Amino acid sequence: MSKPKSSQIEFIALMAALMSVVALAIDALLPALDIIGLAIGTSRLIDNQLLITMIFLGLGIGPLFFGPLSDSLGRKPVVYLGFIIFIIASFLCVYATSLEVMIAGRILQGIGLSSPRTIAIAIIRDKYSGDYMARIMSFVTVVFLLVPIVAPALGKLVLDLHNWQGIFYIQIFISLLVAYWFWKRQAETLSPDNRIRFTPAIISEGFKEVLKHKKTMGYTLISGFVVGSFLVYLSSSQQIFQQQYGLKEEFPYIFAGLAIAIGSAIFLNGSFVLRYGMKRLVSLSLIGYFATSLLYVIFFFGSDNPSIYVLLFFFGIQFFCVGFLFGNLRALAMEPVGHIAGIGAAITGFIATMMAVPISTWIGRYVADTALPLFIGFLICSLISLLILLSLRKR
Repeated sequence: MSKPKSSQIEFIALMAALMSVVALAIDALLPALDIIGLAIGTSRLIDNQLLITMIFLGLGIGPLFFGPLSDSLGRKPVVYLGFIIFIIASFLCVYATSLEVMIAGRILQGIGLSSPRTIAIAIIRDKYSGDYMARIMSFVTVVFLLVPIVAPALGKLVLDLHNWQGIFYIQIFISLLVAYWFWKRQAETLSPDNRIRFTPAIISEGFKEVLKHKKTMGYTLISGFVVGSFLVYLSSSQQIFQQQYGLKEEFPYIFAGLAIAIGSAIFLNGSFVLRYGMKRLVSLSLIGYFATSLLYVIFFFGSDNPSIYVLLFFFGIQFFCVGFLFGNLRALAMEPVGHIAGIGAAITGFIATMMAVPISTWIGRYVADTALPLFIGFLICSLISLLILLSLRKR
């Protein structure tokens, strides 16, 4: 059955929707972390961070299977398979009574959602390349960021009206709506002539192909450090704002405001990337990311948390810089491996995520009484990223 051709605006919205289920599965849960922790019997507050970081483990593993499978069967069947796995995992989380079962469910949720997230990038790469791919990625990410703005507020609303299990039921309902929209409106983008037969060796061959491209590996490593440092904020934000600052009611609005800081940068990136190029924007943004982290560490090293307004000011600058990094780093990494877009997106995403999860878990263990360890993590990760970028420039 052929599908009607969608407009570019609808295409952007649909690709954003495929990625947005990931954001919904992560951010809507933030206001309920402490309540879920009590329900499943977590003994330490910082263990609740695992409910956020472990979904990223699944997001890193899943593409290794879904990427090459999409290069063989086509993009659409693999997206449907991913949604099925996600729905099964969501029910596992609903009925979880221990931290171990909940973590298993969150990892499986990540594996399922890695399919629409990875395949959306492959579909974009099927249709666009170079700075134009970065432009489309920017617009997709702007729409995608509407979900982090509203998701915590949605999670808190469901929590107030029902219970924490209701958050997972909302995720299931929305994923079904997105899957139906994708089925009705998106045509297959991988032609039969470009399909690659799926074999176990395709993953090892894909790794060899990706590893031989120094630029792909360099930008992927930078992406891993940037995502890892940002993931610390994502997993500890509830602890910082609700526990350290006592802003439980205000937390969804604070989270939304900081998401707007990222979104505004990504929106501007859609115009700036064609004028200045991805490489220059990445360089300037990394320098800004590093400088802001360094200033915070210098000003507040060894002291208590500053005023909430000071903290939000530093977070706002940090995340504005981050907004110019996400899409551009991914597009730069994918540029040399466009001929294997599916497995290329899978392997680069796997490497970046497998870096990000241990980085965020390790740094997050220190975010107990103040936000300072978070900025020290920003500082270290941005410094290493700048060194990698300098090495790429020399090459």
